[in-house]
Amino acid sequence: MFSYEEIKTIRKQFPIFKTKNIIYFDNAATTQKPFKVINAITKYYCNFNSNVNRSFHFLGQFSTNCLELSRNNIKDFINAKYREEIIFTSGTTESINLIAFCIYKLLKKYDDIIISHSEHHSNIIPWQVLSQNKNANLKVIPVNSEGELNIRIFNKLITKKTKLISISHVTNTFGIINPIKQLIQTAHKYNSLVLIDGSQAISHITIDVQNLDCDFYVFSSHKMYGPPGLGILYGKKKILDKFPPYQCGGGMIEKVTLKKTIFYGLPFKLEAGTPNIAGIIGTNKALNFIVNYSIRKIKTYENKLLKYAIKILSNIKGIKIYYKNSNLTKILSFNIENIHSFDLGKLLNNHGIAVRTGKHCAQPIMNYLKINGTIRISFAIYNTIEEIDIFYNSLIKGLFFVKTNLFG
Repeated sequence: MFSYEEIKTIRKQFPIFKTKNIIYFDNAATTQKPFKVINAITKYYCNFNSNVNRSFHFLGQFSTNCLELSRNNIKDFINAKYREEIIFTSGTTESINLIAFCIYKLLKKYDDIIISHSEHHSNIIPWQVLSQNKNANLKVIPVNSEGELNIRIFNKLITKKTKLISISHVTNTFGIINPIKQLIQTAHKYNSLVLIDGSQAISHITIDVQNLDCDFYVFSSHKMYGPPGLGILYGKKKILDKFPPYQCGGGMIEKVTLKKTIFYGLPFKLEAGTPNIAGIIGTNKALNFIVNYSIRKIKTYENKLLKYAIKILSNIKGIKIYYKNSNLTKILSFNIENIHSFDLGKLLNNHGIAVRTGKHCAQPIMNYLKINGTIRISFAIYNTIEEIDIFYNSLIKGLFFVKTNLFG
């Protein structure tokens, strides 16, 4: 557990808290960036800017070495077996679309893809499109009364015709930790591939892809204190080796003639064009930041914040906290009776408090629950108990203002 003084030291590493009087509770959307990430990107552009895997001059060699160092560190961070299993993309969205494109030939008419009711749109739409194009079936795991995946129904949905299951590790709407290892074990009994969307888990839960035995694990740098525009796709080498190129261009070819092209092997086969070099370098520094403070300690501290927020918010009359008794991490969604989440969000914004309101890019689960959205607060290592107290008091003032204007 971090001490009060340690958290103060951590907060000083984030420039936004020095320049703005803000309480930032929208970390599930994107995290703030520490100086070491920002400085590494600035240093690269000022001193070493060059393309990678193309030039033998010292700038090109330095940039290439930095990129591959980041790849190696990411491999270690999630305990992948081979460095070639780490593919750089523009984000989780592109990673999922890459997999959807590359498994196109695997899917046959009337085959099945399984997702859950609580997925982010980026883990729904690619599978809708793929299943429609291949005349396959898109099956959906519903949630139970606690917002958790209904495993009993999942066991009925999966068959020998199931070719892929794509599930979030942590739901972005309610912060529920899905039982992904159980799902993976069941899926592999049917020879189904499994993709895990780790966007909301990567900087909060220790990830060991070999232990999980997932076939793919995808996440974005900007949700783990790194820069936007950079995603990581982990895939088992034996599967990625069979993938066709997702895009074609420079950096991924061994030989080109006007009649034939020979592609490089992994990882370059799936990394056409100039990558986001600065983003990759910044991501490496973000990894260093997380490793320095320990995922386990970060998770313990964030759980403390979450439990305190649940306890204090439960005192508000008319509040509905969604699935507070489930296995949650760092995300809390709620509504207050007869008040739209957007109205409260605007009032909190006037107090310098950033929260997320609405359907959180997850309309199917919101429609299923028959709600117009929620207020979502989400925590990171730099948040504090004091901020939660200020948030609570501002919420009480906002409720008084709204109720006075509506009914007074």
